[in-house]
Amino acid sequence: MEAVQQWFQQLWAISEPILNFSLIDLGKGPVTPGTVLLGLTVMVLATLVSRALRRSLSRFNKGRYGLSASSAYTLERFVHYVVLIVGSILALSLAGLDFGKLALLASALSVGIGFGLQAIVSNFVSGLIILIERSMKVGDYVTLDSGVAGIVSEIRVRATIINTPDNVDVIVPNSEFINGRLTNWTHNDSYCRHRIPFGVAYGTDKERMKELVLAMTKKMPMTLADTPERQPQLFMTDFGDSSLNFELLVWTGPKYATRPGAVKAAFLWELETLLRENDIVVPFPQRDLHIIAPANDAEDKGETKT
Repeated sequence: MEAVQQWFQQLWAISEPILNFSLIDLGKGPVTPGTVLLGLTVMVLATLVSRALRRSLSRFNKGRYGLSASSAYTLERFVHYVVLIVGSILALSLAGLDFGKLALLASALSVGIGFGLQAIVSNFVSGLIILIERSMKVGDYVTLDSGVAGIVSEIRVRATIINTPDNVDVIVPNSEFINGRLTNWTHNDSYCRHRIPFGVAYGTDKERMKELVLAMTKKMPMTLADTPERQPQLFMTDFGDSSLNFELLVWTGPKYATRPGAVKAAFLWELETLLRENDIVVPFPQRDLHIIAPANDAEDKGETKT
């Protein structure tokens, strides 16, 4: 036991000058390797505490009165941010930073934001707005103006991860959701109405075709027709160049809200089969070509008068 104590005393005698070596004075005392190490230790502990609290929230958020998945995720994110911010402030204080002299730090930070951190701060604030406003939640199916579409899998400090139907994770900066237009297919609920356009040849019996299409639509397993407001509908939308254009409107349940492409493909498949089996023509584009002979050619073919 005495040997261990002597070893620790020798180690401390060697380490003390290094740990107490003054690096810089920030107003609350000299910053030393020891205070820096203490601050880093506090940050590591804050990270571990944040992780433990989030796991505890997930463990206890069960049962009849548990929060929804999106609400639980938002709460976990806020707990994570609060613990890290408090840990950062405590770590900087232990490292020797005097928070009474933050004017110089704030001015330097404003210059840094103006030159290089503006995008990072904008994305961070946008992420907080998304979490508070709840215009978009984890599990929602969204479409951006850029064409990106998929399920929101995670909302981070700087960016949001969207998982596309091809199982590709697209990392989108949070500011794009705030500054651009966002289509959220499952914001209030997961019941969606899908539009399936198609065309038939001129001269088709519209009433017979409508009856066949609506009957086929109601037999589809994904069709939702539980209320009068959610019955499938068929509208004629335009006189096309080669066809009469129609649009089938059909409601689907939560299971298909995040799969609009698959829903449209399934209905188009059944529509083509139905129309072909009932001899209803889906026309190809048609063009009439008229060739007019030039006047000089007509004169050359006539008789020459002498």
